[in-house]
Formats: sequence, C-alpha cells, structure tokens
Amino acid sequence: MTLRIGNASGFYGDRFDALREMLTGGELDVLTGDYLAELTMLILGRDRLKDPGAGYARTFLRQLEDCLGLAHERGVRIVTNAGGLNPAGLADAVRRLADRLGIPVRVAHVEGDDLTAAHPGSLAAHAYLGGFGIAECLRAGADIVVTGRVTDAALVTGPAAAHFGWRPEEYDRLAGAVVAGHVLECGTQATGGNYAFFAEAEAEAGAGAGAGAAAGAGRDLRRPGFPLAEIHEDGSCVITKHPGTGGLVDVGTVTAQLLYETGGARYAGPDVTARLDSVRLSQDGPDRVRIEGVRGEAPPPTLKVGRNRLGGFRNEVVFVLTGLDIEAKAALVREQMADALAKSPPSGVSWDLVRTDRPDADTEETASALLRLVVRDRDQETVGRALTGAAVELALASYPGFHVLAPPGRGAPYGVFEDVYVPHGEVPHVAVLHDGRRTPVPPAQDTLVLQDPPEPPLPEPPSDGGPTRRAPLGLVAGARSGDKGGNANVGVWVRSDEAWRWLAHTLTVDTFRRLLPETAELKVTRHVLPNLRALNFTVEGLLGEGVAAQHRFDPQAKALGEWLRSRHLDIPEALL
Repeated sequence: MTLRIGNASGFYGDRFDALREMLTGGELDVLTGDYLAELTMLILGRDRLKDPGAGYARTFLRQLEDCLGLAHERGVRIVTNAGGLNPAGLADAVRRLADRLGIPVRVAHVEGDDLTAAHPGSLAAHAYLGGFGIAECLRAGADIVVTGRVTDAALVTGPAAAHFGWRPEEYDRLAGAVVAGHVLECGTQATGGNYAFFAEAEAEAGAGAGAGAAAGAGRDLRRPGFPLAEIHEDGSCVITKHPGTGGLVDVGTVTAQLLYETGGARYAGPDVTARLDSVRLSQDGPDRVRIEGVRGEAPPPTLKVGRNRLGGFRNEVVFVLTGLDIEAKAALVREQMADALAKSPPSGVSWDLVRTDRPDADTEETASALLRLVVRDRDQETVGRALTGAAVELALASYPGFHVLAPPGRGAPYGVFEDVYVPHGEVPHVAVLHDGRRTPVPPAQDTLVLQDPPEPPLPEPPSDGGPTRRAPLGLVAGARSGDKGGNANVGVWVRSDEAWRWLAHTLTVDTFRRLLPETAELKVTRHVLPNLRALNFTVEGLLGEGVAAQHRFDPQAKALGEWLRSRHLDIPEALL
C-alpha cells in the first residue's frame, strides 16, 4: 500500500499558505514541515534567552490555526520539527489551540536532542535524532507529532517506518525513505525552485501555453507547488506534486535536490547510511520521477551534535567609489580607516573591493564600485561607536564623491556553528506519547564506521578531435550548492551520457580550483556519482565559522554553483 507524504515548509519563513495548499490540493496521508536550519537554531536560541517559554517556530501555530480542522477532516497526520528548542512547549501550545477550536486531536512530541547543559558556552547544542521516535508517536495514535532537532529526512523515515512496520535493521527500505526525505525537505527546490535550467522550463511552458493554456500551466515557475512522495513498502518511491500546481518534477529537479548539501556516496544519518551512488532515477510520467535501487548500511556509531554559540559582535560599512581612480580611492579610505581604528583595533578586519563599475557608464550606479569593510570583536563598543565615528568623520575628508550605502550601526551579535559527535547511547531519545507516556527509543544496535567508498570507475573518455568552443559550463551542466557549517558543497550534473563522459574527465579538482579561485588554497574533495551523471565537490573552510558568522559575500554558498556554471572553458561543440 502506498504512503503519500507531502511537504509544506522547507525553512522557517517559507510560504505561509503552503499548509492549506497541500491539504486541499490532493490526497495525502502525512504532511511534514521542516522549519530548522543551523541559523534557525541560533535564532531560536536567542528567542529563548528573552523568553524561556519560546524557542519554537511560532509561524507553525498560526498556520495550524487556519488548517487544523481541515487536516482533521481529511485524516492527514502532521509531522514537523517546528518544536525547535522547545518541542514540549509547542506540543502544549497545539493542544491549547485544538481545545480552543474544539477539534479533537492527539498531540505527541519527541525530545532528548537538547544537550546544551553538557556543552558549556553554547547557546544551543542539539543532537540530530532519527525517525524512530516519530514512528513510536504515530504507532500510538498521534495525529500531530512535534519534534526538536531531528534530521530533515527523519520527518519522512519516521512515518514510513510506522506505516510499513519497518525494523531498525531494514537498511535498504530506510535508506529509500531517507532519499525521499532529502528530496522533500527543501520544499519547492524539488519542483523547479532554484533550478539551474529554469529558463528552459519557462520556455517550454510558454510554448505549451501557445498551443493551449492548460498545456503549459503546470510548469509555471512563478509559484511552484510543494512536493510529495508516494512511498512503497520496499522503500522505493515516486516524487510528484499535486495536479495543477506550478513548477515541474523531472529527473533534473530531483537530481539537483539530491546533490544539495550532501557530500560523498555515503549519506550518513542516525538510522541508516544511504548509498547515494546506488540511487536510480527515471521519469515515470509528467511530473513524476521514480526513485529505486537505494541501498542502505548501518549508521555510524556516533550522532552529530550542532552547537551554536555567540561569537561576538559584527559591523560593516560599504563605501561607494565612483568614476575614475577606483583603486586609488580604495587605498586612501583604507589607510584613513586603519589610522582611525588603530586606537582600539577590532580582532577581525576584512576588506573587499567589488568592481561593479564599468568605463564610460551611462548611469552613476554602473559607474560605481563598492568597498566593503567588515569588523568583528568580542566587545560591541569596539565595532560599534568606534567604527561609526571613524566612517562618518571622513564625510568631507576623504576621496572625491565620498558616500556610503548606509551608515554603520551599533554592531550586531553574530553566531558560530560547530559540529561535534557523541555516541548514540549518550543521547536520551524519548517519544512522549499523546497520553503522556514516555517511551525510550533505543539507540542503533549495529553501527558501521563511516568511510568513503572506493571511487567508481569513470566512463570512457570522449573521443578527441572534435571542435570545441569557449563557453560557460552552465550551457551543458546544472549545479546546486549549499552549506554545512563552515564547509560548502557544489553538486554538478549533466543530462546525457555523452556530456557525462566529458564532465567526468574534465571537471577535476584542479579545474574546479582554477574556475573558482576562492577555493584555490582550501581542501577540495571530488565525489563521483555515475548513476546521477554527477560530481559533488566539498570545499572545506570556505564559509569560516558558518552562516551566522557572515564570513563571505554569499555566507551559505547558495550561488557558488551558479558562479561555477558561469565560468568559461573549452566545451565540445557537439554538446552545445
């Protein structure tokens, strides 16, 4: 029997009416919502400092107020990690809401992930739990299950394990659900959102609309529908979306999401390690992609713990440099600011000159470059008034045309994300059932130390001798990139065997570093995934201390893949 699991949130702040859209758009058994990310945990931690009763995603409660009756009428169970740092608090708030609305629902929650007390100096330290606590709650009859920090995929593995009666050692089935969960977790990224080939999809939609409005309606990327998975007892699934919703689901959109924020062939979690090199994708009809063949292995012996702490205070000012002598103007203001900040130097100072200017520009904005100064220190005063005063005092005493995008403020706190690992047995995973009973969830009994598998054989290299053309990589390859703490990943894939033969032999680590000079001095690892016609690169340390530290221009590496696609290299004309 098929289990239909949908998603209505990919992050804290996602489309508010998605919950209603998913409940009214078609058949569902379970509806999930993912609200947590590394940065979100820091935000919720700061909320909890102000109010010990806070620490959960309040947006979810407002969404539920509008949709709880609808979910109850349709028999759709809801599973969400919106509990954040306070799942018990959110579960109680949901019960009060249900009582006020007069809707009889059974609410359970999962706890045990909070290890903050064991990590002094952390604002929040939470272990990534698996799906079996969720499964216990559902088996006991819960209509709504609230969790704290579980893996994103656990929102799918838990309901699947409960529905099909999977045991902890059924690794292939669990791995299939993990892959389905990973595709669903970021919502519309699986249905055409943030998609490298969006322009092609829009062009196809336009052509379809020309022949008849209904033909192209499903590929309207202005408002992609949210995804759902039809999961089967053997762990295979079909990724799709509700009929008539925007966006598209094809092998490309699913491949892109599979590569998002992953690393090598082994994708480890608390319940199972899924082998991404075993995944097979096929188009199963319009807006339907079948995922099968997924193999699983025992999970690693440790659980990941995400620690968030306050790193200090940060401030910035962006100087606008217009017209001639851009380099000289930048040098002058840097010297002036260095002199001013020397009295109380911040512990961290960084400058970036962004040459957005062009010669003989026909607007002032396109004649201007941006010089960005960022300072960090443990002391707010050092990055606050000291920087503000130094910058403002230059208004009439620096380069010609002096102005800034906005005056610097007082300095804002920034966070630091770190991950550490603890044995399974040190984390008290507990399912708190709707009737108040507390059911301990045993840790994994069998484990396997995580190691990279041997690199698979590459395809035969392309034949030599054909003409090539200097062109952007993105004319041939798609990409999606993201962050894991201070590291970035870039997944790159192609859509034909011929292109795969070329990509596998051309986009080496050395070529990657040459195309993205920011990575030249960092450790870059290439992972080969032949079934997906994909390469996945991990770049260690590119993001410093994580997104909350705002280490670089694109602090979550969201556009790193698009930068790579824009870079030029010699491409066989047969592929263009």
